[in-house]
Amino acid sequence: MELSIIIMSWNTRAMLRECLLSVFTNAPEGNFEIIVVDNAPTDGSQELVRQEFPSVTLIENAQNLGFAAANNKAIRQTSGRHFLLLNSDTIIHAGVLQQSLDYMTTNDRIGAMGCRVLNRDGSLQHSTSQFPSFLNLCIQTLALDRIPNIPFFRRYRMLDWQRKEAGAVETISGCYMMVRRECANAIGLLDEHFFFFGEETDWCKRMRENEWQVHFAPVGEITHFGGGSSHTLSHRRDLMLTQATVRLHLKHSGRIMAAAVFALLLIFNTSRAIFWSLKTMFNSTEASQRRKLHSIKVIKGFVSAWPSGKGAML
Repeated sequence: MELSIIIMSWNTRAMLRECLLSVFTNAPEGNFEIIVVDNAPTDGSQELVRQEFPSVTLIENAQNLGFAAANNKAIRQTSGRHFLLLNSDTIIHAGVLQQSLDYMTTNDRIGAMGCRVLNRDGSLQHSTSQFPSFLNLCIQTLALDRIPNIPFFRRYRMLDWQRKEAGAVETISGCYMMVRRECANAIGLLDEHFFFFGEETDWCKRMRENEWQVHFAPVGEITHFGGGSSHTLSHRRDLMLTQATVRLHLKHSGRIMAAAVFALLLIFNTSRAIFWSLKTMFNSTEASQRRKLHSIKVIKGFVSAWPSGKGAML
């Protein structure tokens, strides 16, 4: 079998249905399989798969294992020469699956690749980036990447690249990541210490460190609506993103750099809490009150964002 498509879902019933329909409508040539791994949903998505998509293999988890562990569980049950990690909040467009497979055959050292990703309104989503180094994080937290015409400031998320040509990149988004099984067998699966966020960045870095290439190719497009499985996390989403970022540095850069990143993000989030608290004193709106409470909750829970042991939902 050439391709195994893995879709991880957590309370995304409506989106999951549209995603599956788009895959079947725009299926690749030859044999392929689809595995949906459902992380203990409460929205009836498992019943949806069983009733409307009986050919799909359904893995039902008794608890929310997170992105890495759930995908690893599915990968171990697949048989394709390549497998695709696909978010449930995506829509596949015509040709992208087959063209991605074709691209993977152009270079047997490509370990993983991503395609063009569009937002809901059709605009380009920045689905490739550099590693979130301390310098890159400083630029982002200071909002220097919003300054136009200074490529150095905009390099982290590759904001000035229109993604019209193929080539090697540092990191691709896990919303659409096609992986060569030979590469995964060589370097290992996703690191399950990451619960949600950061796992694909870690995987791409490990690939590159082991002389596998990570590529972007404009072979087709998907739409990624975003927030499908994380929209209900509220302030915990920010804490989980912080924990993932710090864990990346703890793993790849050491404890001192991880502590520096943790301090940087603490200062950034504290400044947000102060800003919104002051703003509500002079111009209290429902939106500013909501942002104030969100920022305060992040600060109150910030200590929990320091990685300790295996990742878990905060």
